[in-house]
This record gives sequence, structure tokens and C-alpha cells, in this order.
Amino acid sequence: MSQPSDEIVFYTNPQSRGRIARWMLEEVGRPYRTVVLDYGTTMKAPEYRAINPMGKVPAITHRGVTVTEGAAVCAYLADAFPEAGLAPALDDPARGTYLRWMFFAAGPLEASVTAKALNLLAPADRAAMAGYGTFENVVDALETAVSGPGPWILGDRFSAADVYVGSQIGWGLMFKTLPERDAFKAYAERLFQRPAAIRAREIDDALIAAAQSNG
Repeated sequence: MSQPSDEIVFYTNPQSRGRIARWMLEEVGRPYRTVVLDYGTTMKAPEYRAINPMGKVPAITHRGVTVTEGAAVCAYLADAFPEAGLAPALDDPARGTYLRWMFFAAGPLEASVTAKALNLLAPADRAAMAGYGTFENVVDALETAVSGPGPWILGDRFSAADVYVGSQIGWGLMFKTLPERDAFKAYAERLFQRPAAIRAREIDDALIAAAQSNG
């Protein structure tokens, strides 16, 4: 019986949330193969839907496993390659804080930002029914995550939580879906100066430029 491949195959589009996974892959520092998909065509084709029935990116395959959803990809890679030091160990108390903010960004933050952008926030008298409560509470909570004594969510220790939470904040500031609080701007500035973040941006921006020149 053949063994599952150790190759990391990365399915993405450079103008998508795949940019989060790209950054994480660059932080991990392992070789990976990129498959670029186009919206409405290859991303919705049966071949890719067999990998992700949602027909969305990012996704990775590794050792016979498929992982979709940006936060899950970040968490998986951090655990699959512990030598990169991007996640606290299972017996490290800091893992609770790490998981807390990773899931917060994938749940309440993503949901509330999207709801606000679409003018679909719950009315004040029904806010308790929404998992995120109110947009204002989510933003205040997010600010506490990036306002600790150290530069990162885990203090002096950079982790995959910073990749995922930081990507959400970066996009929120770019598209004006989050308020421009000083804590957010300072955190994003620190994050996007990381060499892996710079490499990831350059790779995806080059893919975008190539597609535009061929179009």
C-alpha cells in the first residue's frame, strides 16, 4: 500500500482568502506546490469540487488529508510542522489563548464584519440571538487581543493566530470594514513587515500582474 504524499498542494487564487494560507505556508518554510484556480471555471469544476465541495479556496492537501477554511489551514500547518514554532504545544497553557483568538477571528469577527458590510446586523433588541452579539463588542474584544504587553497575541511569541487574526485586521483596515484604531494599525504594521508576509504578498501580486497582462 502506497503511503500518503508528504507534498503540500495549495489551491488558491491570488485575489482571495488564499492569501492567508500563502502567508502561513511561507511562515512554515516547507516546499509546496501551488494550483491557481479561476473563479467560476476551475474553482467550480468537478475536479476541484471533489477536493472542496464548496468550490472555494483556499485548500491544501497533505499526507492524504484535505484541509479547507483559512483558519483551519493555519492551525493544521502549525501543528503539522511544530519545528516552525507557530503554535503552542498541547500541554502549554498558552494554547488556550491561541485557540481562543483563532476561533474568535473565524467566528464572531468574520460573521459580524460581513453582516455589517451587507447591512444585516441584528437589531439591538435581538443582538443576543447573534453569536457575535454586537459589532461594537466584537471590535472592542479584538482590540484587547492585539493590545497586550508584547507585539503579538501571545506576547513576545509570534504564532499562526497572528497570521489569521492579522489578515482579518489588515483587510478590515484596507476595505474600511474595521475602524482605524491605533492598536489595529500598529499591529498590522508590525505584522506585514515580517519576511514571510512580504514574500507571500510578492508571490500573489506577481500572479495577479501576470494574469492581467495575459488578459
